Amino acid sequence: MEYLSDHVRLGDDLASVVVLDQTLLPNEEQYLTLRTPEEMFEAIQALRVRGAPAIGICAGYCLAAIAQQRSRELDHPYYLRELFRQAQYLGSSRPTAVNLRWALDRLLRRAIGLTDAVAPPGQIAAVLREEALTIHREDIAMCRAISEHGLTLLQDGDGVLTHCNAGPLATSRYGTALGPLLLGKERGMSLRVFADETRPLLQGARLTAYELHRAGVDVTLICDSMASMVMKNGWVNACFVGCDRVAANGDTANKIGTSGVAILARHYGIPFYVLGPTSTIDPDCPTGADIQIELRGPEEIRSQFYAQPMAPAGVKCYNPAFDVTDHTLISAIVTEKGICRPPYGQSLAALLR
Repeated sequence: MEYLSDHVRLGDDLASVVVLDQTLLPNEEQYLTLRTPEEMFEAIQALRVRGAPAIGICAGYCLAAIAQQRSRELDHPYYLRELFRQAQYLGSSRPTAVNLRWALDRLLRRAIGLTDAVAPPGQIAAVLREEALTIHREDIAMCRAISEHGLTLLQDGDGVLTHCNAGPLATSRYGTALGPLLLGKERGMSLRVFADETRPLLQGARLTAYELHRAGVDVTLICDSMASMVMKNGWVNACFVGCDRVAANGDTANKIGTSGVAILARHYGIPFYVLGPTSTIDPDCPTGADIQIELRGPEEIRSQFYAQPMAPAGVKCYNPAFDVTDHTLISAIVTEKGICRPPYGQSLAALLR
């Protein structure tokens, strides 16, 4: 089985970050070397690297690279102040994805501890680099565990509908929502997958179909508006989606259109599962109403991926990147630590203890 690996990694010079430009897939595989904070910010905001866990991995490497660069230029206390400034800047690139802020805060906590011990900037940079690598290693292990837990929810011959992309490209190995499907393929299971194209940026068409097809999984691409039809036809036994933030009560933010899939699944009596690492659970966010939803530009709807604009240039567009699925529509939340079921206020809190 063929997987893309190391699509987000620290550069060989330790002062840059190398990412696979996902905006060019599936037609071109091009790696970018990010050297400045502005290039790093743009790569995250423009979705050249995307997927909540992958954004967290990338953010860790970005701050570690900046720490390496600045260690040659600044002394205390300016060094730590600069790291905080750059972390705040990078953290503003995608406000909905909790992993982004989580990874940056994790590195900053390590930097604060070392600064209290009056460690030199070069030593702080080395520790932050190792912390970023640890985040990446942990994600590989988490994705494998999520895949194992998720696979217990499926039987040989099942049909699964997925929305957006939560495979290796959005994480590290295996992925979250796609992890059980790839693991099932490895173990000889016959699973049928229906991948929503996921308008407006077509992550399902460009990335999910790409990953599953390369892995030899039986995948059928459908328009978002066709989800009801394949469910009504009896072809779907479960829905698997990833997540960008899970509130304390179980409300879940994921790619726009996810909540519609959950509503359809409830209507047709199909279980709807959310898969993601515990790092996407935000205990400080009470409900989905407290999740900031990123709004993106109108060109993504009107013209991106089209040879010619598909709507009048002056027409108004509303383009939220995410929506929130109510916890009452979610059958279970699958994490690396196990499967949480309602009531989520209790089960998620117990998981994080």
